[in-house]
Amino acid sequence: MLYLCATPIGNLEDMTFRAIRILREVDLIAAEDTRRTRKLLTHFEIHTPLIRFDENCKATVAEKILERLQAGESVAVVSDAGLPAICDPGADLVRLAIDAGIKVCPVPGANAALSALICSGLDTKKIFFAGFAPKTKKNRREFLEKLSTTEATIIFYEAPHRLKNFLAELAEIFGEREIVLARELTKVHEEFLRGKISELLEKISEPRGEFVVVVEGKKFSEPPPPEENLLDFYEKLLAQGLEKKSAMREAAKKFNVSRREIYNALIKEQK
Repeated sequence: MLYLCATPIGNLEDMTFRAIRILREVDLIAAEDTRRTRKLLTHFEIHTPLIRFDENCKATVAEKILERLQAGESVAVVSDAGLPAICDPGADLVRLAIDAGIKVCPVPGANAALSALICSGLDTKKIFFAGFAPKTKKNRREFLEKLSTTEATIIFYEAPHRLKNFLAELAEIFGEREIVLARELTKVHEEFLRGKISELLEKISEPRGEFVVVVEGKKFSEPPPPEENLLDFYEKLLAQGLEKKSAMREAAKKFNVSRREIYNALIKEQK
C-alpha cells in the first residue's frame, strides 16, 4: 500500500490521529525534506525509517520504493507541508504506483489552498487550482493570459520574493478584481489581506512568509463597455495631463478591464 499522508502546514495540532498511526505502522516514509520531516516525527515519537524523495533524486528513489511496495511493504509519502502530490514529486510516484497495480490510499489533512479559499469570502462553487506560475516571464504571461477569462475562483501559490512582480502582472492582465492574500496559514503570524489587486500591490512592501493568492474569477454578467467609450475616457485623461501609464491604469479601473485590453483597443484603432 502507498499512503499519501498530509502533514501540518504550520500548526502541529493539525496532524491527524490517523496520520500519526499510519506513519508509525508503515515500513518506510518517503519525505521531500528528511531533516524537516524528522523534526515532525520526533515531535510525535515516530521512529519509522526515512528516505529522501525530491525532484533531484525522484527517478532513482522511485524505483527503490516501487521494489519495496511490490515486495509487500507499505510506504507513506509526505510533503514538507500539507497534502503530498500537490506541487511536489509525490505525484510522479503515485502514477508509477498505479501503473504497477499498487493500491494508493489518501490520509487527508491540512491543505493551504483550500484553507485560504474557505476564508477568502470569494466564490467556492467553481475553483481552479493553478499552483505556482511559471518562473520565466514569457511563459508566465502566457499562463496568466489563458487563465484571465475563466469564471472560476483561481488559487495560486507564490513565494514572497516574487509576490510583488506577480501581483503587478495580475493587475495588468486580469484588470481590477477582488483578491485575497493568505499569509503564514495556521502559524502565529497568520494574516489575510483583502481588496483589489492594485490596492494590495500598493499595500505590501516587503512580503514575508509563504503566500496563497486567491483571485476572483472573470465576471461576464454585464456586457463590456463599447471600445470607443473606453478610449474616449483614456484620451480625456491624457488631455488632463496624466501620463499614458497612469491614464491606462485609471481607465482599466473604471471599465473593469485589463491594461492589455486597452492597449489592444488602441492598436486596433490605429490600424
